[in-house]
This record gives sequence, structure tokens and C-alpha cells, in this order.
Amino acid sequence: MIEVSGLTKLYGPRAAISNLNFTVNAGEIVGFLGPNGAGKSTTMKILTGFMPASFGSAKINGFDVFENPIDVKRNVGYLPENPPVYLEMVVEDYLDYAAKLHEVPKSKLKASVDSSIERTGLAHVRRRIIGNLSKGYRQRVGLAQALVHDPKVLILDEPTVGLDPVQIIEIRELIKGLAGQHTVILSSHILPEVTATCQRIIVINKGQIVAQDSIERLTNRMRQGLLYHLNVKSPTASGIQALKSVSGVKDVTLEGSKILVEVLPDQAELRDRIVEIAVTEKMGVLEFAAEKLSLEEVFLQLTTQEKTV
Repeated sequence: MIEVSGLTKLYGPRAAISNLNFTVNAGEIVGFLGPNGAGKSTTMKILTGFMPASFGSAKINGFDVFENPIDVKRNVGYLPENPPVYLEMVVEDYLDYAAKLHEVPKSKLKASVDSSIERTGLAHVRRRIIGNLSKGYRQRVGLAQALVHDPKVLILDEPTVGLDPVQIIEIRELIKGLAGQHTVILSSHILPEVTATCQRIIVINKGQIVAQDSIERLTNRMRQGLLYHLNVKSPTASGIQALKSVSGVKDVTLEGSKILVEVLPDQAELRDRIVEIAVTEKMGVLEFAAEKLSLEEVFLQLTTQEKTV
């Protein structure tokens, strides 16, 4: 649905983005994650035709962004970081105007506006002036204009920036509800945003993609192994030694009553053997679980190291 190959944007000698390659499949919600200044907004602007690239190609629903810009715009709904709303207009009048800009047929105009209002929870403010709405509702109006022509692809740039916690949750739920119906690429530097809404993430740093995968697989790759923890009543030296002697176990560490067992990446099945040894050694197993890196830890590893994953 979205295909990007070798995408590069130069400002003189400086590359805002360099040789980006990624795809987003139909119906996916993908997070485009990176620190401020990483190149997220530049990429979004190129994909939506607001800015030309220096090199590379980008296709949306089979249409080339540079060769078929009008067809691309028909297939894309775009919510930039600052919602493109006219504060003096009434909500439904503005959405009617946005639908006409997107060339929605006159016969479908009212239904399209009503549908976008319903989907974004704006029914009770549809006759309100946009400038009199809270920031959260203005964001909803911005999302409604991106949806009004029922595009196949939605590109959302920092959709919850500046909102309060309640508004953030509301917008997240709206976005999650779009999965399957639309292909969504969501740009953000807010980690919980990505965790809560996205099925897969693309991490960009200093204009280059440093990783792209599901959050679970990415954390496993960054760990470069699996880490299990055992909480036990009575850890014993013989039990620790027995765990260390298991083939495939990389390291065993005792922290109070907690035993950390690191195994090689392809040795997940050792979890049964680890528990069996703990029981045999009569250490009294209270809890057994897999340790996981948080997205914050993954993000920091990816954006503070030079080597790519």
C-alpha cells in the first residue's frame, strides 16, 4: 500500500533523510518513531506531496507520489502536526469544504461529511465554531477532514501532541478503530503513543532508518537473547550451578531471591528445564516469567548508538 525506496531529501550538503526504504501493508497501523529532528515530518510531507524528494521513489496504492500527485492525494488523508482547520468556520461547513476540495461527488457529499463526523465523535459539536472548541476537539476535526473522502491511506503527524491525558486516550482509541479499514502511518516521538496504537514500528534517527519490526521482535533482537527470571524462597549454590551447566544457558545471576537466567536467542524451550531444575533443587518457585525490554530501552539503544540493527 505504501512503498518507499531510496528516499532522500537534501538541504544543500545536509541530508534531512537519507536512503529510506520501507513498506506499509494494507490495513496496518505503523508507527514512525524517532526523536525530534530525526526526519519524521520531512518524510510525511514527501509522502503527501507537500514537498519533493531529492532522490528515491514513493508509491501509495500503486501511484507514484512524484509522477501521479493528484491520484496520490485522492488516496491519502493527511493530518499534519498543526491541524489545518479554519477557526472561524462551523465544523460541518469546514468538513463540507474539505470534502469538496477532495472532489467528493455531490451525491455523496452529505453522507461523507456525516460519516466523518460520526466516526470522530463530533456529532454534538457539528454546528459549533471550530475556534470555540478545545484543542482535543480541534484535533478531532483535523482527523475528520483527513477521513472525509474515505482515503485508503491515512498519514498522521504527531496526532496527540499538546493534548491532555484524557484527550490523548480518546484520539488513540479513534486511531486504533481505523485498523483494517485504512492503512495508517503514524509519526510520533511519544513512546506510549506508538505502543498503544501501532502493530509495527519503524525507528528513524538522524535521517536514517535504524530498525523496523514489531515491538516484540524488536525487543528480542535488542536483547540478543532471552532473559527469564525466577523468584524463589531459598536459592541454593547447587541450584545456581545446575542452571549454569545447562547447554544453551548464557548466564545466571542471583539478585536476592531473584534468579536471572539468560539463554541464547534460539533456546526459548529451555524455560521448562529451568523450572524443573529449580523444583528439583527444592528452591521453592514463587514466580517464573520472561523479562522484556521496554520500548523506552529499545528506543534509547537505537537512537544513541551508531550501529544499525
